[in-house]
Amino acid sequence: MENIRILAINPGSTSTKVAVYNNTKSAFLKNIKHSAEDLSGFSRITDQYEFRKKFIIDELKDAGIDITSVNAVIGRGGLVKPIPSGVYEVNKAMLDDLRKGYLGEHASNLGGLIASDIAGTIPSARAFIADPVVVDELQDEARIAGHPLFERRSIFHALNHKAIGRTHAESIDKQYDELNLIIAHLGGGISVGAHKKGRVIDVNNALDGEGPFSPERSGTLPAGCLARICYDSKYSLEDVMKIITGRGGFMAYFNTNDAYEIEIRAKDGDPKAILIQNAMSYQIGKEIGAMSAVLKGEVDAIILTGGIAHNPLLVSYVRDMVAYIAPVVIYPGEDEMKALAMNVLMVLTGKMQAKVYR
Repeated sequence: MENIRILAINPGSTSTKVAVYNNTKSAFLKNIKHSAEDLSGFSRITDQYEFRKKFIIDELKDAGIDITSVNAVIGRGGLVKPIPSGVYEVNKAMLDDLRKGYLGEHASNLGGLIASDIAGTIPSARAFIADPVVVDELQDEARIAGHPLFERRSIFHALNHKAIGRTHAESIDKQYDELNLIIAHLGGGISVGAHKKGRVIDVNNALDGEGPFSPERSGTLPAGCLARICYDSKYSLEDVMKIITGRGGFMAYFNTNDAYEIEIRAKDGDPKAILIQNAMSYQIGKEIGAMSAVLKGEVDAIILTGGIAHNPLLVSYVRDMVAYIAPVVIYPGEDEMKALAMNVLMVLTGKMQAKVYR
């Protein structure tokens, strides 16, 4: 295979990860930290665009990397319109939606914007995004919430779900779209998806209040209790949204979102840490069971991935609940930068066709 050089950009709320790959081999990786003070002067996330781009260019220059040697630039996909899984070449329609925040503002919206700008300065380089969090492949029945004022939405860790699904398929000499998988991404947020022959036909909304609770999200809350809190004068809308996402889960019980700290406390016999960690494990197992029903029991493997999949106590608890359904396979951690590079490499080598965003 000819050497293809890929620049990957992953903007987060307080950092920007930058990587250069020669095919899938890492040649450079940097996590640029941004202080709250640095970001406080920007009223909108998109206003950070030039600020973050300059850091990227400077870091590459300091590392002696010739930016003109890059064949493709891929950014973390942002909150664009709901779209099927895949690699999308950045176009005007996408740039417009990233700038205005079609589904809201998030640092990941900067990924496609910066990728397009940098690629535009490099002869023959192209800009892409891959598997943003708004990937939507839900079957029709999964969209119905129970009242016409509400609709279930697909927001999950699509990039890692899809990358791990392909990795597992390759490990057993299969294609991802030949398998039925249940994949649980266990991190600051938790998403559990039913992958049917390459499509995620049902998944909990990991951002906005569904599924298991996590280190910083409350997951599915009792609806009546939540409604009453909304009309309690003690809580503003902002307060309630923080209860759902940001100050829920471990943050609410322990005032920390550090899952490793809770793991150690549970190992040391702290009864509260044991109970809450077991409760989270229980909810993960229950959600996996629900997704097995979605797949009508035809499940080739259950995959646990993400940072919390390093926790042997949690993995053991979940395995005991769901191993009767299918083999449980563990891929701890995640590598979003490599996943981005792998996706664009498939396009550039003709194994996958880039999709058009409309």
